[in-house]
Amino acid sequence: MKTTQSLIILALAGAGSQAFAGGIDLYEAGQEGAGLANAGSAALATDPSVLMSNPAGIAALKGTQVTLTGQAIFGGLGFDRDSDNDFGGNEGGNPLPILPGSSFFISHELNDRASIGFGMYGNFGLSVKYDDDWAGRYFSQESTLIGISMQPTFAYKFTDDLSVGIGPRLVYGYYYTKMAIDNNAFLPGDPFQQEGRLQYKDTDVGTGVNVGVRYQLNERTTLGLAYTSKVKMEFKDSPSVHSVRNPLLNLALSRLDVDELEIDMNIPQTATLSIAHQLNEQWTLLSSVNWQDWSDFADIGVSVDSAAGNVSRAVDRKYQDTWHLSVGAQNQISPKLRWNMGLGYDSSAVKDKDRTVDNPMNDAWRLATGLSYQLAEDTDLNLNYTLVWLGDMDVQQTKRNGQTLSGSYPNSALHIVGGGVTWRF
Repeated sequence: MKTTQSLIILALAGAGSQAFAGGIDLYEAGQEGAGLANAGSAALATDPSVLMSNPAGIAALKGTQVTLTGQAIFGGLGFDRDSDNDFGGNEGGNPLPILPGSSFFISHELNDRASIGFGMYGNFGLSVKYDDDWAGRYFSQESTLIGISMQPTFAYKFTDDLSVGIGPRLVYGYYYTKMAIDNNAFLPGDPFQQEGRLQYKDTDVGTGVNVGVRYQLNERTTLGLAYTSKVKMEFKDSPSVHSVRNPLLNLALSRLDVDELEIDMNIPQTATLSIAHQLNEQWTLLSSVNWQDWSDFADIGVSVDSAAGNVSRAVDRKYQDTWHLSVGAQNQISPKLRWNMGLGYDSSAVKDKDRTVDNPMNDAWRLATGLSYQLAEDTDLNLNYTLVWLGDMDVQQTKRNGQTLSGSYPNSALHIVGGGVTWRF
């Protein structure tokens, strides 16, 4: 019973982070800056979406401004088995065909010093779904982790050059995972043809805060420094188990008698330093350095409250902090048309030897571009595209019975297409 109980707990805890598809926090939410690979994100202030990157930025916006954005994420992910693989089944197909999203931002200038704003945006999490009979189905079949942030914001200009901002952040989180259960576990031969299934889902609300400083170093150069606190999510649910015909597994599950399984996760804290320098009337150069505290996400706390007593465990996913570096440029082609471009790099949150199929992480390169066009005096439109290149990711995982899932995700990538419109009043 303890062995089966541990397998269920470890499976659920491990599946929690698959939704990141590379361990990356998304910088793209359809805003104009998505075409810059995050370069200059804490320094630029062209529309209200800046409150997501640096709350102080809305102090630079005049009047009342509203931005609506949308984006779609297309995955280029596929698992290829190798000769060391022991599991039957197919290779899972493309687990991320498309994931849409949208965001809303508004800012309002109270006076020449103070501004307020609000944003509702989704820049955290992904959703993946493998074929039901793929080779890694006992590790994961489907997983979704989505965070939607709602952020009221206040910014104040202490001087003409120095602005500060703060934005309390309320995050609504949704988590769902599904995996197959091997009815033949611990039994010789192949007595059971049908597999069991385990599902777990819940929602939770967490809180955090975004703070930032923006400083006009001179008439051409702007600096931005922003910090985003961690947000703790606590998902609690009774796992749903179906079609388990193995008598040993059924006995263990009946003894386990799970009333509530708790999975704790932290959306990592981040810090960003950005610079924007206007080289001349046509060109602006940008750069950002960003740190993300993924090591705090490594210890995923799990507790089980059952009639048999309390059980608490922590699964160390061996995550490490990540660093992001990006450079970009804006080319003002004409008074109405601006071309954005950027190149970014994110280090991996996990080492190659610790990679798992429920966490296909790797170093990520971003190549982004976009256009911003002034449709009218008070209306701007932007379109952007980002390629997130993850490359080849080898994976090898072994069950306690000695069976190994082995293979790789070759030429892995994400494609993010987005755009938005900004109105000024």
